[in-house]
Amino acid sequence: MSVVPMIPIQNIYYLLCYAWHRLEERDIVDVSGIDTTSLVELFAKVLIGGVERVLRRGLDRGYVGYVEDTRCLRGKILFSPTIKRNLLMKAQVHCEFDELSHNVLHNQILKSTLYHLIRVESLDRELRCRLVGLYRRFHEVDEIEMSSAVFSRVQLHRNNVFYDFLLNICELVYENLLVSETPGKNKFRDFLQDDEMRMAVLFEDFVRNFYKLETSGFKVGREDILWQAEALDDGGLAFLPKMVTDISIEGQGFKVVIDTKYYKQALTKYYDAEKIHSQNIYQIFAYLKNLEKQGGVNVNCTGVLLYPTVQKDLRLSYKMDGHKVIIHTINLNQEWQLIDKDLRDLLETARPDRNSMNARPDGLAFPG
Repeated sequence: MSVVPMIPIQNIYYLLCYAWHRLEERDIVDVSGIDTTSLVELFAKVLIGGVERVLRRGLDRGYVGYVEDTRCLRGKILFSPTIKRNLLMKAQVHCEFDELSHNVLHNQILKSTLYHLIRVESLDRELRCRLVGLYRRFHEVDEIEMSSAVFSRVQLHRNNVFYDFLLNICELVYENLLVSETPGKNKFRDFLQDDEMRMAVLFEDFVRNFYKLETSGFKVGREDILWQAEALDDGGLAFLPKMVTDISIEGQGFKVVIDTKYYKQALTKYYDAEKIHSQNIYQIFAYLKNLEKQGGVNVNCTGVLLYPTVQKDLRLSYKMDGHKVIIHTINLNQEWQLIDKDLRDLLETARPDRNSMNARPDGLAFPG
């Protein structure tokens, strides 16, 4: 069951919206018409729609610090360089001042990303022309040398938080741009094909935030699990690995622990027979047994191994030493409404009483 090659590009966009907690962006940028499997064209279209929205609202401005020699007093006079350079003889002073400007870091990142996307060799010509048009509207903004540190320096507040999603896209573009052999050109690395670890994080964050945002009445998040162990040597417990769930969902009288897995092949082969990855089963069982000792809803909590797939669905349920264990796949090569339904159905299946979750007309699931 190979995952990667067939995920519709629109679904990748929705995964990102959930993973980054930016559901409002789903409707602002229309990706339904994209008939390509190219990530770079998806990101180009998203940036075009997002930047056009920013320009309609007006580029954000902030105070930018300047230092210069001037005949007009501005801000603070720096006497030491003024005297050392004998500027008073020229009727000048060395001043430090702040000025309200569009040339702030988040606008510089947008402009620099537009610049680099324009130079991607494989980019659709029409999208490139639209990017060029937007790039020219940033004439008051400088380009900068992009680095990972640049994104960590951005400071947003409630009045410009709409930049956040676009900056996430910019960072993803930066991390996956490769220098081409052709001078002045770039290539884009398709992380769907090349970066299983990144996709695993994306899938986990998507599932967790889906249940956080689309259900009500449940406590959803990651959870540290304590080992129910006693060390026979001094300091021995410190050597045990940390147990942290991907997703723990707790409601009235029940608990579900979901461990998401992302592999190019969801099943492994053993003597030509398809099998579940053994280490995954051992891991979820260890979670359940160590939680069990904490009592309460943990005693009979359900464990779920959740895999993405685009071809063959898998629905398996077991009873393991008093705990229900579910092996489940989510088909990412289907309409988004069906992905939504499958995730809701999975939570119902994992609950002790499947009839106790009622669905409101708007589709949100609530406990009975």
